[in-house]
Amino acid sequence: MTRSDGYLLDNRQSEAAERFDAFATLFDPTTFRHMEGFGIGPGWRCWEVGAGGTSVVSWLAKKVGPTGKVVATDIDTTRLASAGRPPVEVRVHDVGAEEPPGEGFDLVHARLVLVHVPDRERALRSMVESLRPGGRILVEDADPALQPLLCPDEHGPEQRLANRLRHGFRQLLAERGADLSYGRRLPRLLREAGLRRVEADAYFPLTSPACAALESATVRQIRPQLVEAGLATDEEIDRHLTNIAAGGMDLATAPMISAWGRKG
Repeated sequence: MTRSDGYLLDNRQSEAAERFDAFATLFDPTTFRHMEGFGIGPGWRCWEVGAGGTSVVSWLAKKVGPTGKVVATDIDTTRLASAGRPPVEVRVHDVGAEEPPGEGFDLVHARLVLVHVPDRERALRSMVESLRPGGRILVEDADPALQPLLCPDEHGPEQRLANRLRHGFRQLLAERGADLSYGRRLPRLLREAGLRRVEADAYFPLTSPACAALESATVRQIRPQLVEAGLATDEEIDRHLTNIAAGGMDLATAPMISAWGRKG
């Protein structure tokens, strides 16, 4: 993630690990499917941007083997320490403000990162510039404006409360510079950056235990900001967390849009 005093979801908070685990469960299969389609294998040089947790980094390390390299970067590498052994190199790095941590990469990947980066245009340009000719880029980001509801089937008071709190979360993100409609623009942005063979798809889980775990961890993490901004009361947040734990709601995520292309 990019360095910002306004960033809402600090990696060092206790709920961050729960969020990373939920992201891995929800989105790793999609991410890995795309990377497998690129033909990733031994000897590849990869840059994992805004890595956060270790699931993608560890998978990449197994794929590239001892002859390859995985550079895993984030502004806060607290959760990456356990992965920092060959072929993985962990670096503190701000993708929106610093030069790339290398060049000639076969694969550059960022998931749920650029939407939060204030200078996301520079970040994307940096990622593209770091690729070798013929190298692949895979950018995956949510598009909360495309599907803004936590409960698309808003049929009762529990769902209405859930959607109101989700609206508060989106408001907090927007106030901190997040682009809530960024995901849908990724194919065009990759073409404009000179990438070839650009494609994109989207993954949209409607309900799963991981969706519930992600929502619970997120609400607990941003609780002080929701209350301070007058977007929810402590009583409403407690009631929402109880409703999640009861398991009777279908909780969705924003669609995650994956876009990829090849450098000419």
